[in-house]
Amino acid sequence: MRKIFNTYYLLAIPVVFSVLALVYHDFLFKAGVTGSCILIVLTLGKTISRDNWAIVLAFLFSIAGDWFLSNRHGQTERFIMGIVLFFIAHVGYLRYALLKGRLHYIFTALLLAGYLAFFILSLYPAIPGLWLLASVLAYLLISCLSLGAALGMNATLPVKWIYVFGVSMIVFSDTVIALREFAGQEQLSFLILPTYYLAHISITLSLMKGNP
Repeated sequence: MRKIFNTYYLLAIPVVFSVLALVYHDFLFKAGVTGSCILIVLTLGKTISRDNWAIVLAFLFSIAGDWFLSNRHGQTERFIMGIVLFFIAHVGYLRYALLKGRLHYIFTALLLAGYLAFFILSLYPAIPGLWLLASVLAYLLISCLSLGAALGMNATLPVKWIYVFGVSMIVFSDTVIALREFAGQEQLSFLILPTYYLAHISITLSLMKGNP
């Protein structure tokens, strides 16, 4: 019990940063959520495994991507750059999952079919410019792949399903962003940041359970 407490209480740090970010909307608090998750992952084990490094890099690119989205000031170029950086973050999530298993092909195919229909029917007509269109489509594809790989992990049930939940929260948060940005649906915007922070905390918890 003492060991569990001494490990898992560290999750209070990103939780506190999450609350501060939601209250004050300051980028330093936003970065503090993911940054503290990085520090927690770096404390797991005597050495950092290559799969854990994939998550560390994913979190780092997420912080960079969040900066561009938080400071875009209406600039499409910064929005695209944010998408590119989050795309690279998803490559990290995908890499981590594939190191522990393989792609769940049936689920991934169904997920891709659903999101491609969503893209064609809801997003495509409203996305201005070829570069933004290509960025959104590429990001949609990598998001489906990373979630499909998470579901195909060969890990103990708590480790796997907490990780699946974390990645699914990222996909959910990004879906709400897409609805707000391109479909004019603002009513769910309040869910974007809480689910984004919950995603990183959940992924960190999964790694903690996988590195006792």
